[in-house]
Amino acid sequence: MAPSSVVVTIDKSTNISLVELNDADTSVFFEKQRTASTKQFSWTVLLKIHRILSFFPWIAIGFSRTLISVKKRIALADNHRDEVQYKERLIYRFIRVFLAISIIALIFEFIAYFQHWDLNFIHEINPTNVMGLLHWLYVSWITFRGEYVAPSIMMLSQFCVVLFMIQSLDRFVLGIGCFWIKLKKIKPMIDGEGYDIEDGSSFPMVLVQIPMCNEREVYQQSIASACQLDWPKDRILIQVLDDSSDELLQILIRNEVNSWREKGVNIIYRHRFIRTGYKAGNLHSAMQCDYVKDYEFVAILDADFQPNPDFLQLTVPHFKGKPDVGLVQARWSFVNKEENLLTRLQNINLCFHFEVEQQVNGHFLGFFGFNGTAGVWRIKALEESGGWLERTTVEDMDIAVRAHLNGWKFVYLNDVKVLCELPESYEAYKKQQHRWHSGPMQLFRLCLPAILKSKISKWKKANLIFLFFLLRKLILPFYSFTLFCVILPLTMFIPEAELPIWVICYVPVTMSLLNILPAPKSFPFLMPYLLFENTMSVTKFNAMVSGLFQLGSAYEWVVTKKTGRSSESDLLAFAERQSKNEDKIQRRLSDSGLEMLGKVKEQEAPVDPKMKKKNRIYRKELALACLLLTAATRSLLSAHGIHFYFLLFQGLSFLVVGLDLIGEQVA
Repeated sequence: MAPSSVVVTIDKSTNISLVELNDADTSVFFEKQRTASTKQFSWTVLLKIHRILSFFPWIAIGFSRTLISVKKRIALADNHRDEVQYKERLIYRFIRVFLAISIIALIFEFIAYFQHWDLNFIHEINPTNVMGLLHWLYVSWITFRGEYVAPSIMMLSQFCVVLFMIQSLDRFVLGIGCFWIKLKKIKPMIDGEGYDIEDGSSFPMVLVQIPMCNEREVYQQSIASACQLDWPKDRILIQVLDDSSDELLQILIRNEVNSWREKGVNIIYRHRFIRTGYKAGNLHSAMQCDYVKDYEFVAILDADFQPNPDFLQLTVPHFKGKPDVGLVQARWSFVNKEENLLTRLQNINLCFHFEVEQQVNGHFLGFFGFNGTAGVWRIKALEESGGWLERTTVEDMDIAVRAHLNGWKFVYLNDVKVLCELPESYEAYKKQQHRWHSGPMQLFRLCLPAILKSKISKWKKANLIFLFFLLRKLILPFYSFTLFCVILPLTMFIPEAELPIWVICYVPVTMSLLNILPAPKSFPFLMPYLLFENTMSVTKFNAMVSGLFQLGSAYEWVVTKKTGRSSESDLLAFAERQSKNEDKIQRRLSDSGLEMLGKVKEQEAPVDPKMKKKNRIYRKELALACLLLTAATRSLLSAHGIHFYFLLFQGLSFLVVGLDLIGEQVA
C-alpha cells in the first residue's frame, strides 16, 4: 500500500463505520489545519473588533457635530419675537420648578444606588438602622411619598387613563363609521339634474370672497385661481378683501385685480381703513355691501387656496332641492405635504380630520366644524345665524355652531379637493395650533348657554357639549400633556404610582395606527408621529388653558406664514405672472406707479445678513426635554425597560423641537 494512501472500510452501504488512516504524516496535516483555523478565527475576531472600534469615532464625530450645531443654534436663535414673553407664562414656571425638583431627586437616587441602600422593605427600617443624615432624609422621603404623594398621583393618573380610554373609544367609533362609509360607498348625492349650461340664467348667483392680510407670497395665485372658476361671468362676483397693512402690497394687489377686470372678470377690490375683528371683521364688512342681497351663495377661499375650475360646479348643486342645507364643505389637499418631516406629520393629522372626522360627522350627524375656507355657504343661513362675529379667534367654528343650533344641515364632500399649503416652519405651525386650540375654549364658554336653551334635540346638545367641545377640544390636550409630560416622569421618582405598560405603549401605538390609516404612505413615520403629537401637547394644553380662562394669549391672531407654493401645473403660469409684474407698473406712468416700481426694486435687493431671519429656541420644550431625560436616567437606574425607552425618545423629541430643528431651517 502506498505510504500516502488512506483506507476507508465501509460495513454497510448506508453507514460509514470505520475510517482507517494509514499515514505517518496525517497527524501533521491535521495539526496544520488546526493552526490555520486558529489564525483565521483570530483574524476574523480582530476584524470585527476593528469594525466595532471604528464605529465609536464615527459616533463621537457625529455627536460633536451635533453639539456644535446646537451651540450655534442657541447662539444665533432669535428669541425676541415671541408675542408673549415666556417668563410671564405660568406653565413655564411650573415646568422649571418640576425640573429642579426632579434633578434634586435624581441626585439622591444616584447616591442611594451607589450606596446600595436596599429600600424594598423600607417600612421595616427602624431609626437604629439609619446610616447618616442622607440615608435618614432618603428614608423619610420614601415613607412620605408612599403614604401621601403616591395616592394622589395614582388618583390623577387613573383619571387621565379613563379620559384616555374614552378618547380612544371615540377615535375607534369614528374609524368604524369611516369604514362603513367606504364599505357601502356612501357619498352625498345631487337631487335632480345639474344646471343648464346653455341657459346661464339657470345658475344661481354666487359671491366668491378671498380674505387676505399681508399675503405677499400667495395673492397672485389665489386671485388667478378664483378668476378661472367655471361659472357664468354674469352670475359670479369675486371680492378680494385685503386687510394688508403694507401700502406697497395694497397697490400690488389692486393692480392684480385691475388686470383681471380688464380681461372681463367680474372682480372688485376692497380695503378696510379700520381693520378690527381680524378675518371675521373683514368678512362681516364685506357682507354689508348693498349688492350682496342679489346673491344666494358665498364661497370663501383663503389666500393660499387654489380651487380647480370646477369647484363651484361640484359644490353649489348640492344645495339644489335641499332648502335646509346651509353649508357645503370641500376637503383640503396639500401641495407641500412631503416638503419636510413637519409637513408630513401635519398631513397625517389633517388626513384623519377630513377623511374620518368630517366625513363621519357630516354623514351621520349633518354637522361638523366649518374649516374656514374651501366651503360654500347659503347666505340666508349666515344671516339667520347672526352673521360673522368678532368675539373669538375661530369665527368659522362660531358660525357653524350657531347655524347648527338654528337647524341648518351641512354637507361634506370628501372627493372635492382644494389645494393649499401647510406651515413649513415650527414657529408658524405652533402659532396656528395655539389659535386652533384656544379659540374653541373661548367659544365653548360663550355658546354653552345658547346650546342649553336651543330647540335642537337632547342628543344633538349632548354631541355638541360632550363630543364636539369637551372630548375633542378640551380632554385631548389635557390628558395628553398631563399623562405623558407630567405623571409619567413623576412616576419614575414615585414608583409606587407607576403607569402600566399598556397605557404608555400599546394603546398609544394602536391609536396612532388608526390616525395614520387615512394616509397609508405615512406608515414609516408612525413613531415620529406619536412622539411629535405628545410634544405638541404642551402648546395645545397652554392654548386650551388660555382660552378657557380668558388669558391674554387667547385673543392673539397671527397670520400663518405662506411660502407661495403652487402645484406643478401652476408653476409656469405663476412664473409668467411674476415676470409681468414690473411691466404692469411701468405701463402706469403716474408718479405713484414710478414710486412703487422703486419700492419693488428696493425689496428685491440683497438682504443684509444681520437682518436675516433666524430659527428660534423654545424654552418650554427644552425644559420638558431636560425633565424627561432626567426621568429617563432615573428609569435606567431601576431598569424599567419600556418606560426608559419611551422617556428617552420623548425627551429627544422635545429637544429637537425646542431647538427648532424640525421643519423649515433658515439659519
